[in-house]
Amino acid sequence: RREGTDLFLKSGVRAIDTKCKIEQAPGQHGARKPRLSDYGVQLREKQKVRRIYGVLERQFRNYYKEAARLKGNTGENLLALLEGRLDNVVYRMGFGATRAEARQLVSHKAIMVNGRV
Repeated sequence: RREGTDLFLKSGVRAIDTKCKIEQAPGQHGARKPRLSDYGVQLREKQKVRRIYGVLERQFRNYYKEAARLKGNTGENLLALLEGRLDNVVYRMGFGATRAEARQLVSHKAIMVNGRV
């Protein structure tokens, strides 16, 4: 609800517009929604990506440092690193209905890569 968009964390159970009738973020509500600064917009997008891929802040920061070190566009490099994670590959291949389920398959050693668990 915080992000205001569907992050596809559930396996297509219900759309966000039917689930969240109120277009309000959690917490105390004021008279109107405050306008976000440039920093606020960047922070919301970063948090959205973190929640989509299920990555904690420290790990995300390390991915960003690695993406900045690589040649080319840092944003594209970051997404390439996140998309290349084993749990995300398992999700993209359809073995898990959600990224969380795919992550559990990987952590419970249900996936073999090159003959290794």
